[in-house]
Amino acid sequence: MRVGHGSAELPVPDGTPMGGYIDRPGPSTGLADPLSVSAVTWSDGGSRFALAIADVICVNEDLAGRARRAAGCELWLAASHTHAGPETGCVPGGGPTPEPWLDRITEAVRTAVRRAIEAERPCEGMAYRGELHEVGADRSRPGAPAVVPLDLIAVRDGGLAGLLVVLPVHPTVLPAANRLVSADLVGAVRASLRRRLGEDVWVAVATGAAGDISTRHTRRGQDAAELRRLGELVADRCAELLAGPGTPLWQAAPTGIASAGATGISGAASTGIASAGPTGISGAATTGISWATRRLTLEPAATTADEAALLAGYERAAASGDPVATRLARSRLEGLRARTAPPVPTGVDVNVARLGGLALAGLPGEPFLAVAERVADRPGEPTVVLGYVNGYPGYLPTAAAYRRAEYEVLASQVAPGSAELIAETARTLLEEL
Repeated sequence: MRVGHGSAELPVPDGTPMGGYIDRPGPSTGLADPLSVSAVTWSDGGSRFALAIADVICVNEDLAGRARRAAGCELWLAASHTHAGPETGCVPGGGPTPEPWLDRITEAVRTAVRRAIEAERPCEGMAYRGELHEVGADRSRPGAPAVVPLDLIAVRDGGLAGLLVVLPVHPTVLPAANRLVSADLVGAVRASLRRRLGEDVWVAVATGAAGDISTRHTRRGQDAAELRRLGELVADRCAELLAGPGTPLWQAAPTGIASAGATGISGAASTGIASAGPTGISGAATTGISWATRRLTLEPAATTADEAALLAGYERAAASGDPVATRLARSRLEGLRARTAPPVPTGVDVNVARLGGLALAGLPGEPFLAVAERVADRPGEPTVVLGYVNGYPGYLPTAAAYRRAEYEVLASQVAPGSAELIAETARTLLEEL
């Protein structure tokens, strides 16, 4: 297998509307740390697959489609979900990506993928998984265990060449009052790992299924110092996992690479990538890379929540002086107000891929962590699950979560059972591959 990595900056001018928080006091006023698009490509000599991660709040389907066409190969576009970047049309149920970001992000993806392809070389792959403590926890349940899974895909060409980190934690350390552009927790983890691993090792950080997981109950502040502290905690844990045993995923291929066109990006004609057949499966399973996509229609959510009652609950919590109760009560109210009306069915794509011995699932929107764990519960085969991929239906809570009047449930556009349908579809597609 040949693997490459490339990146491209994503500049954000001062005065840009920012995404993520309803009560942001105004547009961006400066830069805390730069945003970027990171791309990792895999080639087996016949097929090529690319994963691009953009430091934006969400990726809508129009952007995902345009970016795939620009890349010239099979591409998943994932959002890091930073709440300190530009607003890219992040509304429950999905919507159009506003200009100029439809063009700017597409061009950054094109550049990052081209650079990754140019950097491809024979590499081995190893998977590592372990528990990460005191960084993320269930944000709607104070006192819940602060333990989440951490997945690493290490790329080696003798020594460590690169590292893909999948972190299922909302990158929301910086507060709504912040108006400085930042990749937030994802950027802090990248920076900490680069300091630790050295500039010769590339680092890409993707957000996993973080719909119900954040730093709300683990962070000690909401500033640059706290970002560095949490970034170092993740980097420390990555170093511990890399020092232990991993699971081999693929071997380096000394020869054979798909021919490239004039732009250096391989297309379907030159790589031999098959178009999707009746089952929705494309790629060449016999050569080590394959992928599949299946379209689902999710039924709309129905809610009986009373806005007046939620408002009264928020006012009582605020009067009590309890900051945690006030924050949770306010989030429930904001969740109800975030929903679109009237609710309509939501179309989503469920994506899976096999890269050598690695099973990869790319889920749309914000799936709860338990949804991803259902997909990843496949003994004998390393399975890594990403969130925020190729579309934004909003929150995807578990069916059990609908019994609780939490922000994520009140903001969700989809009916109970939708997340479980997505998980089972991903498992089925992986088995079909």
